[in-house]
Amino acid sequence: MNNRISRNFQNIFLTLIAVCGNVVCLPTLAFSQSDIGIEFKDKGQIVKTLTLSDLATVAPAVSLKIFEIHEKKDRVYKAYPARSLFDNIFGKEWEKAEEVVFISMDGYQASIPIAKFLSYEAYFAFAHDSDSRFMMTNILQNNEVVQLGPLYLIWDNKKSKELLEDGASDMPYQVKSIELTAFATRFPNLSPPAKVSAEVQRGFLHFRKYCMACHMINGEGGGKAPELNYPTSVVEYIKPEYLTRWIESPSSIRHNTLMPGLAQEIPDRASVTQEIIAYLKAMSTVKRSPKPKDIH
Repeated sequence: MNNRISRNFQNIFLTLIAVCGNVVCLPTLAFSQSDIGIEFKDKGQIVKTLTLSDLATVAPAVSLKIFEIHEKKDRVYKAYPARSLFDNIFGKEWEKAEEVVFISMDGYQASIPIAKFLSYEAYFAFAHDSDSRFMMTNILQNNEVVQLGPLYLIWDNKKSKELLEDGASDMPYQVKSIELTAFATRFPNLSPPAKVSAEVQRGFLHFRKYCMACHMINGEGGGKAPELNYPTSVVEYIKPEYLTRWIESPSSIRHNTLMPGLAQEIPDRASVTQEIIAYLKAMSTVKRSPKPKDIH
């Protein structure tokens, strides 16, 4: 009996390999992405939970060509305009919020100012225009093959130098939750101590933009990569020259790391790195034990 069951599982596995190649596709048997409930929140309160099928009734889909920063080439996506979705789900009041926080299935947690959505055209991609599998090879993360759905935030960046310079930090994929919030309320333990230098303040803004989507400080931020401050800060156990290299070129420190380096397109990149380190040094003096709910 046990041998028969074992052979049956083996046959199923071999069938999956035949269908999917070397890419693991077991999760696709458990659910369809069109059935995943995407939460839309306002200050922690759920406004609506919608599936991809529901979104099709909320806003019209368009085809959009962008420069795909994760792949360094042009891509065409099927997508919903972000402003149209926000208008229909939150009403025009969303424009008065401060930030939008995007929580992804892989632990990534991007916090993007509302001002960016008012200044540039953002879209929620849900499929490739070619109808191929909604995946990509992320060359920024050592050619990791990643699933993009249920939603992938993209920008109409082909003619925008500013958007191209931003890199991929404001392009979360696998988005499962979208929340309007105020940054200081949502992340009270990320702010630097009072009366810090202008360099530290700039480093804080850089950290918010380029680092916190993956990393935590005092238990707040993304859950995709390690906590950086508690109980021991990275500035306390990594030599300054190696910390600089780790931020700018992680693969020069650790072979096959999935951490992307600070984008080459960022203006005055070397100064940005040093200002991030100045922020990390300042935060090492204000360690706070993460609350249980903060640990993902």
